[in-house]
Amino acid sequence: MDFNFTEEQLAFRDGVADILRDEVTPATIRRRWDSDTGLDAGLSHRLIDFGLPAMLVPEDMGGLGLSEVDFILLAQACGSVALPEPLVDEALVATPLLVEIANTTMTGGERARALLPEVANGTTRVAIGHWINPYINFADSADLLLLAHGDEVHLIAASDAQLVSQRSLDPSRRLSKITWQPSQASRLADGPVAATLWRCALNRGALGIAAQLLGLAEAMLQQTVQYSIDRQQFGRSIGANQAVKHLLADCAVKIEFAKPAVYRAAYTVSVAPARADFAVSHAKVAAGQAALLCAKNCMQVHGAMGYTWECDLQIWMKRSWALDKNWGDAGFHKNRIHEWLLRPGALLGADQTFGNAHLAVVAE
Repeated sequence: MDFNFTEEQLAFRDGVADILRDEVTPATIRRRWDSDTGLDAGLSHRLIDFGLPAMLVPEDMGGLGLSEVDFILLAQACGSVALPEPLVDEALVATPLLVEIANTTMTGGERARALLPEVANGTTRVAIGHWINPYINFADSADLLLLAHGDEVHLIAASDAQLVSQRSLDPSRRLSKITWQPSQASRLADGPVAATLWRCALNRGALGIAAQLLGLAEAMLQQTVQYSIDRQQFGRSIGANQAVKHLLADCAVKIEFAKPAVYRAAYTVSVAPARADFAVSHAKVAAGQAALLCAKNCMQVHGAMGYTWECDLQIWMKRSWALDKNWGDAGFHKNRIHEWLLRPGALLGADQTFGNAHLAVVAE
């Protein structure tokens, strides 16, 4: 089996990455901190034109009909530039949840199916809330909100909810506490079906965070390697010192070990999102460890200035610290890994990593 990404997937990633590198810089991120919305309308339109909101929408609903494996490299690219826009949560979590509802026979199915073409073409933005996240990012810029009430899935207009702004460690995040009233008209799904939908949403959300953390880690390492070359001390680059080399080598090793876990989780979610707990939690923990180590070691290489407001590194550091707690912290995901390992029918071993679809499904 070929585990490599296809040429088309890599080309798509490179095209999006080029746009992000051009449009999302430390200077533009800092300007957003002082703006009313924190968003860049021009960049949002370019990403819509590139088809990102439509990627996980089936073709018969106005989308591109791609999978999480196709999207994962783009989520990683979003992390690399510390993209403020909530693109990953919307395209990788909210949209697939609507797709799954549209494919059910529940009363909300028709409403979800009618909405998806608008989501795919970027005319309607849908933010998602989940019990594991107390606040919603950029809820004030969304048109609609997907919210949980018990196991039920509700869809309401953002204008029908009361939003209270919350301060974040990462100034790029615009968090809101949501107060709202569920109703029969807003309910899209309930019962065991809705519970499964929320489980899928949790797995996709944690997967998206893992990919972004991986991108953040790579960016911090790249910035610090360049800094260690440029920074001169006693007539030579500080990167020539063994202590600095070891700090950065440790970061590189963590990143390389996290990559296959994240990519494998994307495959597992694409096959069986409701049964991907073990793979997603492994990816989230591994990527979180890589990003946190990079934040620690890269700040140490920069010296105390690495944490200052003037240094660009702090943008990536603070985003890593914030995202590491999003869609479940390390303790939550380690507990899910432990539960998986202790299952009598757990599919363990290298021969169970990839292959036929049934290998991704938890043995009951």
